[in-house]
Amino acid sequence: MSRNFQTAGGVRLAVYAEGEGMPFVFQHGLCGDQAQPGQVFPSGEGFSRVTVECRGHGASDPGPLADFSIPTFARDIATVIQGAGIEHPVIGGISMGAAISLHLAVKRPDLVKALVIARPAWLSASGPDNMFPNLLAGELLELFPPDEARRRFELSDAAEHLAKEGPDNLTSIRGFFAKEPIGVTSALLRRISADGPGVTEEELRAISVPTIVIGHGRDAVHPIEYARKIASWIPGANFVEITPKADDALAYRNDFRSALSKFLKEI
Repeated sequence: MSRNFQTAGGVRLAVYAEGEGMPFVFQHGLCGDQAQPGQVFPSGEGFSRVTVECRGHGASDPGPLADFSIPTFARDIATVIQGAGIEHPVIGGISMGAAISLHLAVKRPDLVKALVIARPAWLSASGPDNMFPNLLAGELLELFPPDEARRRFELSDAAEHLAKEGPDNLTSIRGFFAKEPIGVTSALLRRISADGPGVTEEELRAISVPTIVIGHGRDAVHPIEYARKIASWIPGANFVEITPKADDALAYRNDFRSALSKFLKEI
């Protein structure tokens, strides 16, 4: 089920909901949409999923491109939670969605019952090196037509590195060169890759809600070391390593669902 929500600034956001039971606000990654968390949500197990497609993603309007940031997306989601009357949900996300969730856990702890951090691409600093391939793709799309931008990316050291260390990451980035509207895609890749969750290590160490951190190897954009580090910072957090998506996409989804189901049933 989907419906629209309009921000105070007039930006229309698409909000998807499924299932019944404990509310779980589950966010997608950069240039993704609601289908990404939907693939790994343990449906039919007593949980309800709400996914807000962030500005410029999926069916949501972009609004001013200069407003693209992780804190802006987090504020939008907080507004949807309150406007929709969602009481004390579990909050989590994948990649960019994980960064949004960390921001909310620190800045709006009143909204967060528990926390799911999956495949984090940020710790606390902005513009980490692992986001450079996405940044490069965005910069090339700003300067060149999509076909030429992709050709230049394929010749880059970043593409060569991903082919060896993160083949699933490379597949995702290749898809960005055909993702319309190109201007929005370029702005998202440039602005979000250079951004950060807007929190400090000290603030993450003060998070007090039940937390699961999910990571896997063979992922250059989402280093498993980041997942382990965040799990070590958040008191009592449980780290779960799952099958790499690059090795077996079906096993990845099954492992992810199983880890989520166990965590949600225990909180």
